[in-house]
Amino acid sequence: MVSSDRPIIARESDGGGEGKRDGIEGVDLEIYKETVLPRVLEQVDNCKDDLPQYYLMDCVVQATKRAENPWHDRTVFPERLPNDDKLPAIDVFICTTGPDKEPTIGVMNTLLSAMALDYPPDKLHVYLSDDGGYAITLHAMRESWSFARWWLPFCRRFGIKTRCPEAYFSRTENHDSDSKYPDNFMVEREKIKEQYVLFKERVRRAGQESKFKDKGVYTATDHPSCIEVMEENSKEGLLEDQTIEMPLLVYVSREKSTSQFHHFKAGAVNVLLRVSAMLSNSPYILMLDCDMYCSDPTSARQAMCFHFDPEMSPSLAFVQFPQAFRDISENDIYDSEVRSAYTILWPGLDGLKGPVLSGTNFYIKREALCCHSIKKDIDLRELKDSFGPSNEFIKSLRQDYKKPNLNDNGEASNMLLEEAKVLASCSYEDHTKWGKEVGFLYDSVAEDFLTGFVMQCKGWISSYVAPSSSSRPQFLGTSTTNLNDLLTQGTRWGSGLVDVALSRFSPLFCGSSRTSFLHSMGYAELSLFPLLYCLPLWCFATIPPLYLLNGIPLYPEVSDPYFSIFLFIFLSSLSKHLHEVVVTGRPISKWINEQRIWMIKSVTCHLYGSLDAILKKFDLRKASFLTTNKVADNEQIKLYRGGKFDFRTSTIFVAPLVTVMLVNLASIVGGVYRIMFTGTDWRKMFGQVLLSFYIIVMNYVVIEGMVLRKDKGRIPLYVNVLSIVFSLIFLSLGSIIISN
Repeated sequence: MVSSDRPIIARESDGGGEGKRDGIEGVDLEIYKETVLPRVLEQVDNCKDDLPQYYLMDCVVQATKRAENPWHDRTVFPERLPNDDKLPAIDVFICTTGPDKEPTIGVMNTLLSAMALDYPPDKLHVYLSDDGGYAITLHAMRESWSFARWWLPFCRRFGIKTRCPEAYFSRTENHDSDSKYPDNFMVEREKIKEQYVLFKERVRRAGQESKFKDKGVYTATDHPSCIEVMEENSKEGLLEDQTIEMPLLVYVSREKSTSQFHHFKAGAVNVLLRVSAMLSNSPYILMLDCDMYCSDPTSARQAMCFHFDPEMSPSLAFVQFPQAFRDISENDIYDSEVRSAYTILWPGLDGLKGPVLSGTNFYIKREALCCHSIKKDIDLRELKDSFGPSNEFIKSLRQDYKKPNLNDNGEASNMLLEEAKVLASCSYEDHTKWGKEVGFLYDSVAEDFLTGFVMQCKGWISSYVAPSSSSRPQFLGTSTTNLNDLLTQGTRWGSGLVDVALSRFSPLFCGSSRTSFLHSMGYAELSLFPLLYCLPLWCFATIPPLYLLNGIPLYPEVSDPYFSIFLFIFLSSLSKHLHEVVVTGRPISKWINEQRIWMIKSVTCHLYGSLDAILKKFDLRKASFLTTNKVADNEQIKLYRGGKFDFRTSTIFVAPLVTVMLVNLASIVGGVYRIMFTGTDWRKMFGQVLLSFYIIVMNYVVIEGMVLRKDKGRIPLYVNVLSIVFSLIFLSLGSIIISN
């Protein structure tokens, strides 16, 4: 598949991939086992009576596992790919729900950055799914098509690296300022900037017109399907003989009805899978969130290095790039970076069968989503039971299917568009295997996590590609910069993950001969962590303080040898987390913020997400999808940049935080009073005092929001009063129960 004998992926530290195998620093595993390991074990055996050596033994065991499952550190060489005419086509899927929470200009910037990828334009097809069917989104897409005829030639002519217009014309995000350009560059740049300002103004004005605000008889949850292929309708700004190579750009709004369940994002993506099969049928698909623009235009070629690799390609389902965010402050008080996932967990899973499918920033094989290409001897009725009644769609699954030609503007093109509308109807999936075995699965609102796991159970693998510290991220998006969005998003994620843990696809029980035990346990930990965090955290935050207030010790006294075990577990857990933060290049303040957010999420969104999943399991609640707000609020941003929490969120999120703090404050005051004035032995109560003190210190921002702050982001008085009532009820009833 590759035009050169040189590899397109260099694995580990092999200096260009000249044949060395994966391993620890290139050392062969067998040599390691036969020489290094026995000597270490001998030293451990000589001093096995000492407790630290047991810890060393565990390190040796972990090192052995590490050698058997090495990390994968790869370097790609896009310049070694075949010529452009031999590269496969790519469909780009971008999903949006509507302009209320996802600003139209931001969505169009993501779309323009995808159109401007460094890839042959005739092999690039961009689809925007507008799930709300908003007229303003379709209008903005037409305007984007017109502006792209200016923007794309400019990027290609001058080799622009930042191909998102908003980012390019922003001083803080433009990475092209140090590049050298010809003399006419500044003139061209100002011309393009003027066109971009006009483009934004046209979209802004259109959004204020009544014809774009009023949907008439249709609503976001009840409207017909609409599919439009953008076509050239203007030669403005071009010479008569000038032509521009443009990617295919398609607007898709699926039919929605209040009588049909639409399965949220998974349903929208499955419609895109069917519609794109009619119009372009590319073998590879790039999935993007509407706010996640292409920061590195070479990401498609980087992904193709993996899909073209002869060792990986036959079983490689997708190449996952990390999420990076452009609006994170230096302090990052909400842990919006999600550091642990993209620097620890995903690289770790990459050493097994590959990382989790992460909802955005991945290049995936269409074959992995729509099953294998069909064979000639398969019964047509069986195919229709799986894929639906469309003969044209079933034809697209054949290996010898030819890509349709949409440029003839004739009857054949119109027939394809009509067939695509049928495929986008809300009843097409009835009595088929869409969402069950085909496409993105519907058993969870975390459809990406579930679909990726089931793929890997079927034998597919994935690969993780993180940019080096010196290179630019492949994709950049917006993060949550206020507490309300953070906890709303966390509730949705928690519900979706626990959905998987409780479903027929639970990683604990849905084993496969093609999935290793460690890989299944990795998925199991991810699917269960909302449930496994919320229960212990609520216990630790309430029960020890309650017993402290009543003078009842729960832990061994300080002089007891067993106390050192409790202290060691507590400190080693904190030290392990601190070590992870430091080795990934973050300051200690990052560790504090992550500890605080972990506690806050555990007693709020992890609890609510877990309860939501359990209630859905017993049909006591319908599935819902809470879209994360992406509209910037200047006051919220000001608080975030200043390192202050914005507590303007639902009472169900804030009240538990305040209640937990009040319980611990009351308990530590009451406990210290007992120690000082009633003769209670401090050595017996030290563990509980330490735990309450740690909770209070780590979450001092809650106390600050309760009593010290006067800005709009403070905790409202009625929430404080309500939490005081809850605290008194808990402490009173709890004291009565334990006293009896």
